[in-house]
Amino acid sequence: MQVKSIHRFAKISAFKAREVTRAIQGMPASDALDLLRFTPKKAAGLVSKTLRSAIANAENNNNLNVANLVVKEAVVGEGPTLKRSQPKARGSAGPIRKRTSHIRVILTDEIEITRREDKPKKTKTSSRKVKSAAKPAKVAKTEPADSTAETKE
Repeated sequence: MQVKSIHRFAKISAFKAREVTRAIQGMPASDALDLLRFTPKKAAGLVSKTLRSAIANAENNNNLNVANLVVKEAVVGEGPTLKRSQPKARGSAGPIRKRTSHIRVILTDEIEITRREDKPKKTKTSSRKVKSAAKPAKVAKTEPADSTAETKE
C-alpha cells in the first residue's frame, strides 16, 4: 500500500530542495530519516518533516509497520513565486523572486528493502601500466682516445 504526504508552499526554491530528495529515494524510511537528520541544509529539515508526516500517516491511518516502509518517491515541484522589487539606482527597481515549492513524499511497503551497504561494490580495474621494479641503466659508449688521435693526423 502507498502512503503520501505533501508539504505545500515551502519557502525554498525547488532547485535547492531536489538535491536532498534525490539522496533519499529508494531508501528505507528509517535510514532516510537518519540521513536527513545529519544533512546541514535547510531543505533537509523540510523534507524530514514531510517524511515524518508520511510515516505517521502510514502508522495511524493504514496500520502499516514502520520497519517495512521504503521511500518510493520524493519529488519537489515548483510552487508560486512571490514577486517583490528592490530599489536600484536612478529611481529604477529590480525584481526579486521569492520562490516556493511543493514537497511530496510517497512511502510503500510493497518494495523489498535493500540497504545500500549490502550491495556488492564494484572494484575499479586499474588502467595504469605497472612499472617494472628496476630499469637497467643506460651505458654510454666511449670510443678509445687513440682512434680520435689518428683521424686528426
